[in-house]
Amino acid sequence: MSTSTEPRASARDDRVVLRFLATPADTAAGGRSVAAGSVMEWIDKAGFACAVGWAGTYCVTAYVGNVRHRRPIPPDSLIEVQARVVHTGRTSMHVVVTVSSAEVSTRMYTPATTCILIFVAKGADGRPTGVPEWTPISRSDRKLADAALERMDTRAQIKRLMLDEEYTDATGAPRTTLRFLVPTSVVNFGGKAHGGTVMRWIDEAAYACAVGWMGEADLADHAIGVYSGGIHFLAPVRIGELVEVEARIILTGPHSMHISTRVSTADPRTPNDLVLTTQCLSVFVVPDHSGVSLAVPQWEPALAEDVRLHEHAREIIRLRETIVPLAASLTLEP
Repeated sequence: MSTSTEPRASARDDRVVLRFLATPADTAAGGRSVAAGSVMEWIDKAGFACAVGWAGTYCVTAYVGNVRHRRPIPPDSLIEVQARVVHTGRTSMHVVVTVSSAEVSTRMYTPATTCILIFVAKGADGRPTGVPEWTPISRSDRKLADAALERMDTRAQIKRLMLDEEYTDATGAPRTTLRFLVPTSVVNFGGKAHGGTVMRWIDEAAYACAVGWMGEADLADHAIGVYSGGIHFLAPVRIGELVEVEARIILTGPHSMHISTRVSTADPRTPNDLVLTTQCLSVFVVPDHSGVSLAVPQWEPALAEDVRLHEHAREIIRLRETIVPLAASLTLEP
């Protein structure tokens, strides 16, 4: 039987901690906080390092769920990103990541974001390969392992619901579409675009959609993402491909905008033959100077597709409410 003094499987470490200073390039367009897209890039970077360190081989991001931005991160903050393995399957690893920030003068870190990612290990042939089994040892290990298992059924339901929905041009919904070529500057070791980079694109398109809907309202450009979930990576994004990122409002609340964003790619020679690679549902709000979310103009669906997606968003919300958020105090516990 394992004890707390025994080494982990194959002497591999199951935790990673990254510390660095946020840069001006990480700041959101409104200028008051770090962009949610930057935070998601950091989450993917730390999770990837943790997964690769445990598996001992290249890994790809398969899923990112329940990214709850509990509070804005001020620009120029010191950042600490902790990642830890909490469950392994035959070829997959569930990794919990917590992002904290601190003022440079105090260096007292406060948690801001916590989420779970799933990575799949890849062999030299590019196919999924086995990973060492991870066994919980500490109290927090066991609680986080249980939390990962409890989320599996709900996550599978959300994925099925999202994949079953069809998005066409038969819509009157507010939407923003970005199209560009994947640059070589975002290449990872597998020759594809980083998962964190794709999540940044998602945040940028959703932000543009949210600000466009708010229009000339005061502080409209201060819109921030407070939640991202159901981020499923269905296919790789290859360097040189044409990317289309479409963000569409599918539901508004009194103070929030629920935005569905889909990332598709195509060979530039056949730009209309798009293949869905990533999907996400985000929630954006517009805080005032005291942090209180402003009222959002209400959008009422009229066309059949918009009505269907409106109800789809409500169903996703109902499922998400059954998932108990991970407490940062637990994820940061030894």
